[in-house]
Amino acid sequence: MAATGAAATDIEVIRGKRSALFFAAVAIVLGLPLWWKTTETYRAPLPYSQISGLNALQLRLMVPVTVVFSRESVPLDDQEKLPFTVVHEREIPLKYKMKIKCRFQKAYRRALDHEEEALSLSTVQEAEAMLAEPQEPLEGSLTVYVISEHSSLLPQDMISYIGPKRTAVVRGLLHREAFNIIGRRIIQVAQAMSLTEDVLAAALADHLPEDKWSSDKRRPLKSSLGYEITFSLLNPDPKSHDVHWDIEGAVERYVQPFLSALSAAGNFSVDSQILYYAVLGVNPRFDPASSSYYLATHSLPHVINPVESRLGSGAASLYPVLNFLLYVPELAHSPLYIQDKDGAPVATNAFHSPRWGGIMVYNVDPKAYNASGLPVRVEVDMVRVMEVFLAQLRVLFGIAQPQLPPKCLLAGPKSEGLMSWELDRLLWARSVENLATATTTLTSLAQLLGKISNIVIKDNVASEVYRAVAAVQKAAEELATGHLASAFLASQEAVTSSERAFFDPSLLHLLYFPDDQKFAIYIPLFLPVAVPILLSLVKIFRETHKSWKKPEKTD
Repeated sequence: MAATGAAATDIEVIRGKRSALFFAAVAIVLGLPLWWKTTETYRAPLPYSQISGLNALQLRLMVPVTVVFSRESVPLDDQEKLPFTVVHEREIPLKYKMKIKCRFQKAYRRALDHEEEALSLSTVQEAEAMLAEPQEPLEGSLTVYVISEHSSLLPQDMISYIGPKRTAVVRGLLHREAFNIIGRRIIQVAQAMSLTEDVLAAALADHLPEDKWSSDKRRPLKSSLGYEITFSLLNPDPKSHDVHWDIEGAVERYVQPFLSALSAAGNFSVDSQILYYAVLGVNPRFDPASSSYYLATHSLPHVINPVESRLGSGAASLYPVLNFLLYVPELAHSPLYIQDKDGAPVATNAFHSPRWGGIMVYNVDPKAYNASGLPVRVEVDMVRVMEVFLAQLRVLFGIAQPQLPPKCLLAGPKSEGLMSWELDRLLWARSVENLATATTTLTSLAQLLGKISNIVIKDNVASEVYRAVAAVQKAAEELATGHLASAFLASQEAVTSSERAFFDPSLLHLLYFPDDQKFAIYIPLFLPVAVPILLSLVKIFRETHKSWKKPEKTD
């Protein structure tokens, strides 16, 4: 009986050991990996190597230039060399990690018969009308016509002419170095119509260090898919002034054509409002010499904040808002003038604030107070007002006058108020700005996700990152081949996708749930189960170790 009980005890001990080993094996082989897999942070793979390569991206901005030579514009020997192509490339000296090179590809050819006929006319305007094609050249391309040295198409003291479209005229000369001299003139004209250091420095103002390039270049609006423009009439004294303005007709006649010409750069929405009893945040000073009131230059920045609280235009806007305010001063502060830094009255009686908008002070004619009682009916001269607001709108978008080469005649703008090559220059700047913004956003996102390992990276975030990287590369390729329109669209897609990935709400879900908190939650759950298994394993190990050391009996 004792032997039988001892055998049963040994069987139970062996069964207990096997059970402990089985539970330990299941916990280690199956349970631990399953727990680790189900509690790990999901992180979709990202193209980190491609993102780091974007910092060393070199942009080559190619400007296709077609150069058309008329008869007697160059020596006969040089005309026989036509057609051929000349490439002029130079690096834009900007202190930026992305190297930018401007490449002018000049395709020289002879003038066709209808072009010869147009260039033989008496005025350049007549020649432009005859040379006008039903469909304008592609965005970013230029056509330069080289005329005879003694042609009457241009004034005799002028060497070149820049038209409202993507065309220019340059005087030729009968000289053995004609091609070299004319080539330099063409480059000067092409640079004025397309890319200069100032244009690109203004576009990259937020990415450049505070130096001579960016100290006064922060005026242009940042690139966006859309813009909202609000025209506001401020009447602080409705008891004295009954102001009427035909804003709807003015927008349709003056603003809408300009925005239609600018539609390639973004979508625009326009609205208007009238605000009563809205006063400026600064008390004007009285000038006894002129019996008028004035606002000094140093007080202009303090005017915007109090007025902006009354506008309410940007409260729920997805896009940047431009505010244009027409202020009719109250009777107690009339007339009111804006002074410049030298204390002289500003001709337009208006000022603008970068990336915000502009304000114009509209004084009522003093004779109107003598003609009738109060309130005085005021009919606003919308032509004068819209001239100021359109000029401010051009400045806010960075559409400034080009730096003309010597003895260059600049044509007046088209009826839309925007030249075709000015739009191209804006698209060049916006494309470079978008690429810089997308590259910075992707680099920052990659660094953030690399430092914080417990941020979830969902598949939709990864797809946006891949899409942004591909769009940046496509935009760079399109810029290098001179396809400005498609490059701009690709750069917009790059910015949109990169910002959509960067600001995705899922990136913040586990940002404040580090690993130590994870173990603090799971240890109380697994510890009661793990302790008996660990103690059993320790006991089995000790018994096994003792059995190995037990000496064998010898007879």
